[in-house]
Amino acid sequence: MKEAAAGRRMSAARPKVRVIAFYLPQYHPIPENDEWWGKGFTEWTNVGKARPMFAGHYQPHVPADLGYYDLRLPEARMAQATMAQAHGVEGFCYWHYWFAGRRILDRPFNEVLKSGEPQLPFALAWANQTWSGIWHGDPTRILIEQTYPGAADHEAHFDAILPALSDERYIRVDGKPLFCVYRPMAIPEVRRFTDLWRDLARRAGLPGLYLLGEATSEWDAVPHGFDASVAMSLPSLRRWEPWWRPINRLRWEWWKRRRLPTILRYEDVEPEFAPARVAGIRSHPCLVPNWDNTPRSGQNGLVLHGSTPELFRRQVRRAVAMVATDPAEERFVFVKSWNEWAEGNHLEPDLRFGRGYLDVLRAEVVGGD
Repeated sequence: MKEAAAGRRMSAARPKVRVIAFYLPQYHPIPENDEWWGKGFTEWTNVGKARPMFAGHYQPHVPADLGYYDLRLPEARMAQATMAQAHGVEGFCYWHYWFAGRRILDRPFNEVLKSGEPQLPFALAWANQTWSGIWHGDPTRILIEQTYPGAADHEAHFDAILPALSDERYIRVDGKPLFCVYRPMAIPEVRRFTDLWRDLARRAGLPGLYLLGEATSEWDAVPHGFDASVAMSLPSLRRWEPWWRPINRLRWEWWKRRRLPTILRYEDVEPEFAPARVAGIRSHPCLVPNWDNTPRSGQNGLVLHGSTPELFRRQVRRAVAMVATDPAEERFVFVKSWNEWAEGNHLEPDLRFGRGYLDVLRAEVVGGD
């Protein structure tokens, strides 16, 4: 009841920005994961078995309010949407998978689309990368290869998502559905792809598309057919290398024997998230509240150690100020992520911080405590 009331108050208080959270649909069994990793594998499998790898290492991350949910359940999806809306999140951007006509992990979103519930707005982001065994320390093992057969496949892809683009809940800019591409420059002749999709949208009766490509804030999206970039990136390890890598061979051998991941202090690298815009380049900031992908990658992982809601507040404030003068419908602030638990990257409550990250987000984008 309190959360529903908070949602109504938020609707009355106009948010300063349009907060869109990336959303992982991995929390339900699928035949492919059963085959690759064992019967019943989901994202929770890696989350639940995580253990600290060094003194002070925060693992495992244990979900609080929502528990270890199953996204096949409409009650779980509704609870997520209610919580998101009550804390200033306008909508979810669901990771969407298309491998030359093969779709995977699409059940949760398909059920959202078909059922009409929850009412929370949504968009799609194409996670166009090859799936490998990197989660289990075997990056050379190819599970599903991302390929680009050509125009016919791009048309089939567009037709497949057209029902979503046409849904009244779909997130838009001046009536144009928003669509994000994870690796825009991996698409051969990417400008042909964007031109084709814009043409297909107009032929389908849409006013166009608002296309985003994920990249750093220095990437100019417009010449490649995109409207803007989502400036999402982890810290430059090259920049921080002297801090974490032992400087001589003996110490490096010691480091490897201890099987330690790369460890950076969140407080040190936090300024790299939501950095100042580059003049003449259209980009939207992307917040990273926390990060620790050792549940997936073990010693090959990256730990941003010491993240707290108050440190997260700094980048929220920067991002809100950054987009304040943008046109109202383009005043986007993205968040990576709503629920990437095996990357230690989530707004959803855990046992250590509760709703701390969500409360900070609500306070900065809506106002109040």
